[in-house]
Amino acid sequence: LKVRVVRSSPPSSQFKATFQESYQVYKRYQMVIHKDPPDKPTINQVRLVPVSFEDPQFKSSFNQSATLFAKYQMAIHKDTPSDCGEHEFTRFLCDSPLEAENAPNGPECGYGSFHQQYWLDGKIIAVGVIDILPYCVSSVYLYYDPDYSFLSLGVYSALR
Repeated sequence: LKVRVVRSSPPSSQFKATFQESYQVYKRYQMVIHKDPPDKPTINQVRLVPVSFEDPQFKSSFNQSATLFAKYQMAIHKDTPSDCGEHEFTRFLCDSPLEAENAPNGPECGYGSFHQQYWLDGKIIAVGVIDILPYCVSSVYLYYDPDYSFLSLGVYSALR
């Protein structure tokens, strides 16, 4: 048995070189020990989209996100349709006081508000609304398709 300590943050060359293999071990562990379904979202099914109506990915997924938000709010929080319309969704989870900024020493995606979209079979099944700031990431809200509650997407998102 050989044990290595590999720096994950910032990622070392060893971490990068063994990431996929480590991920496969993790996924198998989750499936065998915790009985996770094989179709639980993977790193390749998560998109970080800036909250901006100027961003093509944000614009193209807006209607799907807003519809999912309404479905979640009505099923989980028992909101009425008028409580979770497109205007309410935009006011609550799209309008942000944060200015987008791309600092030279900052993350590749920049600082600001983002929708972390979880995709499965070509559709959004969850959205984590997050703010990426210079010294932290703030989880603002998470909503998901109640049909996929068995995937524990809130837990997955928090750990991710």
